[in-house]
Amino acid sequence: MAATAATDADPARVTHWPVAVTPRSFPLRTLSSFHSTAGPPMHHRPALVLLAALTTLLAGCTTLGVVSAWLNDRVALAPPQLQRYLDQHYPRSFDRLGGLVTVTLENPRLSIPAGDTRLRLDFDVGVGALGSRNDNGRISLASGLRYDPGTQGLHLDAPELLQFDIPGAGSMQGGARGIVNSLMAELSRNEPVYRLEPDLLSKLPAGRRVGDVAIERGTVVVHLDR
Repeated sequence: MAATAATDADPARVTHWPVAVTPRSFPLRTLSSFHSTAGPPMHHRPALVLLAALTTLLAGCTTLGVVSAWLNDRVALAPPQLQRYLDQHYPRSFDRLGGLVTVTLENPRLSIPAGDTRLRLDFDVGVGALGSRNDNGRISLASGLRYDPGTQGLHLDAPELLQFDIPGAGSMQGGARGIVNSLMAELSRNEPVYRLEPDLLSKLPAGRRVGDVAIERGTVVVHLDR
């Protein structure tokens, strides 16, 4: 304690010891501590160029697909494409005989049987008279397709009623079948089962138009007229 007091009392007697400076007195920094802003390394640049090219290519895939389809004088449509269109337009109800009978079509199911040249279209159907409605039955159609320039769509062509079954129709079965038959004939004239996209039609080759529609190897093929 005495030594401390003497030191505080006489600052001149305070001894200043030299401080050794060593490399550890400064933080070590290596080249990895500095971040370059000059851009990606040279060996990364080819990959970036390739990525940019792929992005541009993908952006134009839809247009290229449309053009290449018409360059082959045809475009192919898979059954799921037609199914999505039908799902958006059903269920629907139709008044017949001046409103005395109502026919309801719902749950459309489109398929193409293996090796067939016609599609298959099934509906759940209900037929009601004077506000009543029978339990849902089922109808099945087989049909070709045609293109209608007025609707720019694909329509049933000569549909054939393969199955007609409405439980509880009783003596009305024959009359109900005739009503449904006439309804399907009307729908085939006026209502498409698929509408071609405007972008597809806008890229038709000059002087060409949509021609025959065929079912080939499980797909719907739209041909151009020659």
